[in-house]
Amino acid sequence: MKSPLLAAAAAALLLSTTAPAAPARSKAPPKTPAKVTAKADTAKPPQAFFHPAEVRSVGSVSIGGQSIAYDAVAGTLVIHSKEWEDTDAIEADADKSDDKDKDGPKPEASMYYTAYFKQGAPASARPITFVFNGGPGSSSIWLHMGAFGPVRVQVPDARHSPPAPYSTVNNDQSLLDVSDLVFIDAPGTGFSRIAGKDKEKAFYGVDQDIDAFTKFITQFLTKYGRWNSPKYVFGESYGTMRGAGLAYSLQQADVDLNGLMLLSDILNWDVMPDDPQLNPGIDMPYIVALPTYAATAWYFNKSANRPADLRAFLNEVERFATTDYAQALIKGNDLPDAERQRIAEQLSAYTGLSVPYLLKTNLRIEYGAFQKELFGEQGLTTGTLDTRFVGATLDPLSKVATYDPQGSAIGAAYVAAYQSYVRDRLNWRPDIQFKSGIPIYSKWDYKHQPPGADKPLIMLPNVLPDLASAMKQNPTMKVMVNGGYYDISTPYFEGVMELRHLPVPKALLSNIEYHYYQSGHMVYVHPPTLIELHDNVADFIRRTSNSR
Repeated sequence: MKSPLLAAAAAALLLSTTAPAAPARSKAPPKTPAKVTAKADTAKPPQAFFHPAEVRSVGSVSIGGQSIAYDAVAGTLVIHSKEWEDTDAIEADADKSDDKDKDGPKPEASMYYTAYFKQGAPASARPITFVFNGGPGSSSIWLHMGAFGPVRVQVPDARHSPPAPYSTVNNDQSLLDVSDLVFIDAPGTGFSRIAGKDKEKAFYGVDQDIDAFTKFITQFLTKYGRWNSPKYVFGESYGTMRGAGLAYSLQQADVDLNGLMLLSDILNWDVMPDDPQLNPGIDMPYIVALPTYAATAWYFNKSANRPADLRAFLNEVERFATTDYAQALIKGNDLPDAERQRIAEQLSAYTGLSVPYLLKTNLRIEYGAFQKELFGEQGLTTGTLDTRFVGATLDPLSKVATYDPQGSAIGAAYVAAYQSYVRDRLNWRPDIQFKSGIPIYSKWDYKHQPPGADKPLIMLPNVLPDLASAMKQNPTMKVMVNGGYYDISTPYFEGVMELRHLPVPKALLSNIEYHYYQSGHMVYVHPPTLIELHDNVADFIRRTSNSR
């Protein structure tokens, strides 16, 4: 099976990273952010789980020197699994004291969300953006507390966070200046829970997950009267697979998106890095990962004849990856020794790894091996989510990295700060444990039924057909792709190659725009890059919503 997407980091953090080596722009965040204020307007506690509940509060956030007052709602919506489609049956059973039948209770999910609505903004003109992380098995704490919520947890860049106490500050880069926001925890994560017969089977899978989020979003639009608002989806990592699937699934529920925003995308798992000994003949993963290895070597000054400009350097590496390197890999055992030596020497110049090592790998760098090998002689391991992070190697004799230094560096700070924020600011105090992530990667149902297929396919999931169908049927929908140069878990060039093969007419390709940052998987952890990300996303929403 493929190397787990963020698997090493998932147990601790599931989608954390940091950002750039050097500021991408001169603008800097304010040194003394304005304080975010919030107060409860109700003391009513949340209802029992598996019944819709909400707790309201109010607050304000300063963005670009402007104070924005908002209403916050922390709550849950209850959705039922795909097998229980009959709305009338659901409503009838809701009135019964015992909803069990001979087969046991129907599977259901209580999905937790935090919504922020700008006060005084007409719903029909105000964009609304649904935001989530991925995993699979991650809550949306990272985008909420690191990128777009009204407060942001403070963590140092490219090094381990000191222990508690942790602090939050006003988030000058919150997206509340352009859109209302809904942060959603996937079933089983955060404060979301699942119940009923075969509950894991009902919700833990590619199509089951897309179905759950489709039902949540349509229910939310009805509950809060937002059907006529400009609508957006923002997904990170596995959340991009969910997001692309949602673009099509929501269409089937009569919801056309104005825009789909992807961060650190992975839409086709066939291009994920793998162990060449276990899956020989599949060479695309090594091609798409090479530019990230080169970017990392460039950052640490380990590339030969290092140029000053990273982007120009990566253009060169991308050309090599898709020409000489790709041809060498395709030749396999027929590759002449002299050509093998030449390719190894060029790989060494780009990546900083030794020629003998690269020859031993048969020119294919296994997932996790680069992180372990780059500083192997010093007993150090680079990050997977963000290669700028470096930590002590846990097992010097291992072939690949056995943990992610970046994930270990910031996870505790995010969780602790969020635990305080959600209870003290949002007044949400359930008697259940918050789960930043759950270990369901190996249990996930990876079968996916793309548009045009009559049954789920037994293959690694690929939602490019879903995105293509969504764009063809809604040619006004725009797609924004974002990624970090120092992300090995979902290499930026992987996203480029995926969308180069998106089966849409050439005219629709202009609906896609790309933004890449000197950063890792979570590009927003580094403050200068967070500014850049905010400005790009805000501009995207303004241009595509026909509103301000």
